Amino acid sequence: MHVQNYINGTFRNSINNNCINNLNPATGDLIATIPKSDLNDIDLAVNAAKKAFPLWSNLTINERANWLKKIANELEKRFDEVAKLESKDTGKPITLAKNVDATRSVSNFRFFANLIEELENPEFGMDDAMNTIIRKPAGIAGLITPWNLPLYLLSWKVAPALVMGNCVIAKPSELTPLTANLLAEVISDIGLPKGVFNIIHGYGNECGQSLVEHPDINLISFTGGTQTGKIVAKTAAPMFKKLSLELGGKNATIILEDADFISNIDKIARSAFLNQGQVCLCGSRILVHESIYTPFMENFVKHVSSMRIGDPLDENTALGSLISLEHREKVESYIELAIEEGGKILLGGKRPELGEKFSRGAFLEPTIIEGLKFNSRTSTEEIFGPVVTIHRFKQVEDAIKIANCTKYGLAASIWTKDTELGESIAKRLDTGMVWINCWLHRDLRVPFGGVKSSGVGREGGFYSLEFFTELQNICTFYDL
Repeated sequence: MHVQNYINGTFRNSINNNCINNLNPATGDLIATIPKSDLNDIDLAVNAAKKAFPLWSNLTINERANWLKKIANELEKRFDEVAKLESKDTGKPITLAKNVDATRSVSNFRFFANLIEELENPEFGMDDAMNTIIRKPAGIAGLITPWNLPLYLLSWKVAPALVMGNCVIAKPSELTPLTANLLAEVISDIGLPKGVFNIIHGYGNECGQSLVEHPDINLISFTGGTQTGKIVAKTAAPMFKKLSLELGGKNATIILEDADFISNIDKIARSAFLNQGQVCLCGSRILVHESIYTPFMENFVKHVSSMRIGDPLDENTALGSLISLEHREKVESYIELAIEEGGKILLGGKRPELGEKFSRGAFLEPTIIEGLKFNSRTSTEEIFGPVVTIHRFKQVEDAIKIANCTKYGLAASIWTKDTELGESIAKRLDTGMVWINCWLHRDLRVPFGGVKSSGVGREGGFYSLEFFTELQNICTFYDL
């Protein structure tokens, strides 16, 4: 399979005709080649978007919302194909690809198509004048998305950008291009006006950087690693581009003394190891009250050890492969570091034996580590893999201190029967999001994002609509 760029309503190779190999991380097999695009391809896409912008931005909100509904309907028809491509491209279990990736990709377009109908232009009356606040399209949006939730997060950005009247140039991860290509096929099939939506494939340090620094890109929405986010911010800031950064996390899962951990052990394990721990929201630090530490650990280790690792396309698989061999080596280096720092491996830490078919795959057993200091490197740096560290605490104050001790501030979860106590703790955590007695329970209307090194800005619901617009106040004076 050869994936092409999608520019001005046409599928085409990069101008330089260079390609990148796209591998199935579970098998090591070549599944596609993609363009190795550069600034010249970005220029083509920008010119196409600039030509399309006047017509697209002048459509009514309802007209643009109808286009989103068409995209959602066509994506839904290809639901199983989306799930299968996502599983092959990322190594994630097919059940996860169906229940999360394919499902949310459809619902993102429908959600923003419907939400726009609730958007109002506030008015503020004065004795002699009326102020009306309107939202104007920001222009051309550069969208850079990661490899862990490819179409899920691409649709999360594309939908609000388009419905607010912007034209889009998207740069998906070079590791997971297949569902972005499928979205381009859907958009081509429904006849969305040329140039409104464009996709450019390539490496981040070449293609992505060219997108960020292009003078005609008005705003950048980036989801990815914190180090790359720093480069994006450094590039965009002097150009005064609007910027949204959703970056890394080192999230704490706090198990209080009264928590019903036995009934919730599957949810707690899911929060640690969903998508092999390759979700920015995963709880990679589990803080357990000392009075329940032993029974919790017995239940947790037993449950995690029962999670089946194997063929991502098997409906019974709970854990698939990591995204690449290189990423697995990075994760393994942290396991080695944990041992050097005095940690004890309670479970996992090895490459599973899965037979010849998956011998070249990037599989790694779910790993549970105890005995580390809460401020050790392993306990505070983002690993982004199936590795959790376990920490005891005596008092609630200790748990809050441990939870807040990293440079990250994306999310946390608290498990307790005392929801009032849970909410009081939540307010003291330096994070953008906190779940109490649940995890990844999402209402698409609420803000999504973090503090500290976990990002800048918020997306989701009206926060996304606000980001993809420029506010203008019109003050009309009445000559009395």
